[in-house]
Amino acid sequence: MSARIFSTLKYAGLSLAVLGLGLISLSPFIGEPVTPDLLWWIEPVAYVGAGLFIFGAVVGYLSVKFNRNSQAGRPDGRTWSQVTQDYFDTFAHDMGRPLRRILGKQREARALLNETGEVTQRMVTELLDEIENQAPNFRLMIENVRVLVDLEDQSASPAIEPVDIAAIVRNVSDRYSPIARERGIDLIWWCEPSEFGLVYGDGSALDHVVTNLVDNATKFAAHQIEIQLTRDDASYSVRVSDDGSGIADSYLAHVFDRGWTPELSARSEKQSSGLGLFIASTLAERCGGDLIVDTNQLSDDKTKNPYTRFTLSLPLDNRS
Repeated sequence: MSARIFSTLKYAGLSLAVLGLGLISLSPFIGEPVTPDLLWWIEPVAYVGAGLFIFGAVVGYLSVKFNRNSQAGRPDGRTWSQVTQDYFDTFAHDMGRPLRRILGKQREARALLNETGEVTQRMVTELLDEIENQAPNFRLMIENVRVLVDLEDQSASPAIEPVDIAAIVRNVSDRYSPIARERGIDLIWWCEPSEFGLVYGDGSALDHVVTNLVDNATKFAAHQIEIQLTRDDASYSVRVSDDGSGIADSYLAHVFDRGWTPELSARSEKQSSGLGLFIASTLAERCGGDLIVDTNQLSDDKTKNPYTRFTLSLPLDNRS
């Protein structure tokens, strides 16, 4: 495929992504005031906008990536097209899950419309809330595709720059607060010292690791998620803890395996692709740190509270 075609695909993809964001942003205003007639506008605008954004962002990014690597092969014999197809197959399930939740709200509103001829403000509000709450999931899915493709380049190195770690952790917490609140979970975060200062590292990688850890915690927490940011003379740590049922000791060795999920061990339907923790662990190692997990599984011993805690440790100065 020629560079010209790749360039065309890049700009077409980015244009679709921008258009999609615009439609998502406008969907609540197009439906004001809420009436049965205008409900038909709210739904298509939001769905089409989300679809265009995802499709456009992926096409735009991959066109740039493939333009650089269209002639390159891989040590395992797979082409870049095959690698990317594998990733799309993996994330097809993840992308379908939040869409099913949104469509569930849509069907409730549609059923009420067919039965009574009107849609309540509550139904439309829930529909729009669901779209807002699923936005971090879509963002994470797109970022996971990007990072997985980047990780295929074994020669790549972290982009080192001055980074405000506290701001990154706070932003991740803000993105997931609505999701936690909807599920009845308290999400809190704190840092010590309060004036944390700058470190030298890969801010994009850190954001992605913490995002995957918090996203994972929202799936398993019972009542609370706590994010702690601390430092010593040479390194800093981000700990993400939840009060879920914990992880069985026999499964701990597989937590960071590619594609492993608790459902896989139970032989039940997978709720995710099982790549989030694999990506987080791989990025931590690439940035010169490590990611570990400790847990206490739910048991009959009432004196021991169940929990799962992931600890990311990275150097304060990663320029050496």
